[in-house]
Amino acid sequence: MKTKPMLSASDVKTILAGAEEHALKNNWAVTISVVDDGGHVLGLLRLDDAAPISAQISPAKARTAALGRRESKTYEDTINQGRTAFLSAPGLEGMLEGGVPIVVDGRIVGAVGVSGVKSSEDVEIARAGIAKLSV
Repeated sequence: MKTKPMLSASDVKTILAGAEEHALKNNWAVTISVVDDGGHVLGLLRLDDAAPISAQISPAKARTAALGRRESKTYEDTINQGRTAFLSAPGLEGMLEGGVPIVVDGRIVGAVGVSGVKSSEDVEIARAGIAKLSV
């Protein structure tokens, strides 16, 4: 039997708070999502004035990063480099930059997805949240 690290409710709150702090400091209206390693939403925070669609895009980016075990930007780059057939990959809807996996002891335990500003800024927010974890 194998054991693995898992995100706790406290971890999710810590990630969301860290990401929110970074977004607010920059006046960025975004939605922030945290998912487990299976892509299931553990927490979602839509900041004031964030576009309603961001509440759908954010968890999709996080799910893609968790299931793919890599940043969602990887898929966007693959598609932009001409492999458009990848758009038919089953179960992946958030193939846009902004999903960042959470790695603990070399294992993917979940991911953070952010939507609402430039994709590079979405990533910045996600990484700020993950950085608040004490692992």
